[in-house]
Amino acid sequence: MTTERTGIELEEAVTLILDSLAELERTELVPAMEANGRILAEDVYAPFDIPPFHRSPLDGFALRSEDLLGVSKENPRPVRIIDTVYAGDWCSQKVGQGEGVRIMTGAAIPEGADCVIRLEDVEDGTCRERDVIQVDRELAHNQNFCFQGEDVAKGTPVLHKGMKLTYVEQGILSSLGMEEVRVYHTLRVALFSTGDELILPGTELRPGKIYDSNLFLLYARLCEFGIRPVTAKPLPDRTEEVVKAIRESCKTADLVITTGGVSAGDKDIFHEVLPALGAKRIFWKVNVKPGTPAMFSIYEGTPMFHLSGNPFAAATTFELLVRPFLAKAGRDEGLYINRIRAILDETFTKGSKSRRFIRGKVKEGKVIIPPSGKHSSGMLASMSGCNCLIDIPADSGRLEKGSEVEVLLL
Repeated sequence: MTTERTGIELEEAVTLILDSLAELERTELVPAMEANGRILAEDVYAPFDIPPFHRSPLDGFALRSEDLLGVSKENPRPVRIIDTVYAGDWCSQKVGQGEGVRIMTGAAIPEGADCVIRLEDVEDGTCRERDVIQVDRELAHNQNFCFQGEDVAKGTPVLHKGMKLTYVEQGILSSLGMEEVRVYHTLRVALFSTGDELILPGTELRPGKIYDSNLFLLYARLCEFGIRPVTAKPLPDRTEEVVKAIRESCKTADLVITTGGVSAGDKDIFHEVLPALGAKRIFWKVNVKPGTPAMFSIYEGTPMFHLSGNPFAAATTFELLVRPFLAKAGRDEGLYINRIRAILDETFTKGSKSRRFIRGKVKEGKVIIPPSGKHSSGMLASMSGCNCLIDIPADSGRLEKGSEVEVLLL
């Protein structure tokens, strides 16, 4: 196992996290109707042609183009209608010389016909079989004609392993007649917030207490990523209770995330929790602000992230450290963070010796920073409406309006 590291750069931390990831190959069959947002675990091939027969793209008459050579408004030609076919029906008759079939959109084009004329292009489109219509224009071979297999040919790979299924792919699966689809299991995450000061909403706010925002913040973010935590609850600053909760959760969880208790104070209990568990601490402290004291450990094969208890620090290090893990472990490429360059729309006066991530709102290549003084790691309200983190390198001084910065899109 990797020797523990302390005070490392962000990129090294992410590398250590991803290198520790064991391949998760659990898959399951789920109803195609319920597969939205899931990751496909196998390639899907078309079991038949789509459409499975030649069909009409409109309401009209299925005819033989060779019967209409030389036809014009001045020289119309009669065509005898021998049948009517609707979508879902099948015409058993073969269209012969001088014959046609009244046909509706989506219906199978009968044998012998090779084109379709629109109802509105025939003087009496309401006729039925055994009636005669007058056709006053030529039609080309295969005009208004949808070919068998023109959407997807039998045996063609249609969807690929690793794709995230959206409504479009679900529609495709249905068109292939697939009632079920094999997908990867959704990651099972146990989420804990620690701190004697934390209480849940709905409880009286007594002196010295604060409402727990981290639990709700990270629970909601995981749900946005398609992951509903299997466990989510607050824990007190008591080593034995935290050890018990983590040990129990690791019987089923693929991943544990905690907030609080990771710095160097008297109540920063994870320095005791991990040895009591027998967990291997891979690193402690990452050279970024906010969230410097973040830890990463492994307990009996289960990765565990231990994030700062400050709300904005927890939110930031979740994006920087946990999100890459979720992307790789869950095979969801859409979770990898996109980085772009943007122009500061105002001056940022506060310099920093450390690499720093601040909240911002990026739009049309420009990034706006919330009001000065609202950047503390314990402040969350000023993050409302923000859609990015601005990556400010270490030893940066004042950033002038118009400066180019790197932005991480949330």
